[in-house]
This record gives sequence, C-alpha cells and structure tokens, in this order.
Amino acid sequence: MKKKTTKNRPAARKSANSIPPVIEINRRREWRLDLPLTAEIEGKLPHGKKFREATLLENISSGGAYFCMDSGVVVGSKLNLIIELPRQLTEGKKMKMRLGGITVRLEKPNKKTKKQGVAVHFSKDFLVIPGKKKK
Repeated sequence: MKKKTTKNRPAARKSANSIPPVIEINRRREWRLDLPLTAEIEGKLPHGKKFREATLLENISSGGAYFCMDSGVVVGSKLNLIIELPRQLTEGKKMKMRLGGITVRLEKPNKKTKKQGVAVHFSKDFLVIPGKKKK
C-alpha cells in the first residue's frame, strides 16, 4: 500500500518557541489627534505666582491635551490653554479657543531642554475667541 502525500500543506504544529503577536490596547475614552497646535498656557505656580508660557500641543482630544513646558506646575494645578485654531477649521478666519483644565500627570523633565511633559484633563467650559480685526 502506498502512502498519500500532499503538496504545499501548511504545518499542523506551531513551534514551541513562537511568540504571539503583541496587541496594543487603547483604554482612552476619546480619540486623540496628534496635531501640533500652537498654544499659550496660563496658570499659577505652587507658590502663587502667575505665569504664561507658549508651547506646542503634542496631542489633543475632547477630554484633554498633552504638551511640554518648563513653568514647574504640579498635579492638580488649574491651567488655561489658549489654542490657535487651524484656519482650515475656521473658514480662513483667525480664531482661538480657551479651555480650562486640571493637570493630571507630569513626566520627568528632559535633561537637555528642562521641559516637562504635562497632561491636562479639560473641564466642560470653553470659549471661542475671534481674532482681532486689522485696522
């Protein structure tokens, strides 16, 4: 009796050393947009001194934003973000949005730039600010 042979049959067993693929789980409730938006951050430092610092948002969602700054805020600091909106979203008009929020996470400062990563959770209130008209 002859043995049956099959051509191009996939292997029935997986190697004992094979590693399953890594699946990244996103636990965020909102989608993040990795948009580099120009913004100014206003707030008070832990000792009460007010500050205003220009920065670039690394990402933003309906719930919060992440950016780097060197003002030395702490978790729980109340901040206001004044974000310059892209003209594509405002029919070519110069507009800004003012959002309030609370600092929820801080990253260690970068050794070279001394800037610290800051994550802010937005409060529900916001204000759209029309740009100044040219005279």
